[in-house]
Amino acid sequence: MRFAVSGGLATVVHAGVFVSLVEWFALRPVLAATPAFVFALFVSYGMNYHWTFSASAPHRIMLPRFVAVALLGLLLNLGITYAVVDVAHYWYGYALLLIVLCVPLVTFLLSKFWVFNEQDSS
Repeated sequence: MRFAVSGGLATVVHAGVFVSLVEWFALRPVLAATPAFVFALFVSYGMNYHWTFSASAPHRIMLPRFVAVALLGLLLNLGITYAVVDVAHYWYGYALLLIVLCVPLVTFLLSKFWVFNEQDSS
């Protein structure tokens, strides 16, 4: 549940930064996506490090792992969307359903057993 709350907050931050950059600063959406992703990444990392997994290992170990898992999640998202919509020519809603069911599960398991694993942080 804490993982879902952390992810939800990161999503709100991502959307807020994205919309602000597009609407208030007239930044093109494709350019606004990167800073929005970065802001959300740090919110998500902080929440997961301190609250979801109550980690205490050094950030120099856990932050790069977290970034790798976040990027994997992004690549899975893009790959699933491409496969379902562009390759299989199905409605994008099916891709979204697969993403919502699969990507959080994968990122949670990797976060729990690798990113924030205190025993594997040496």
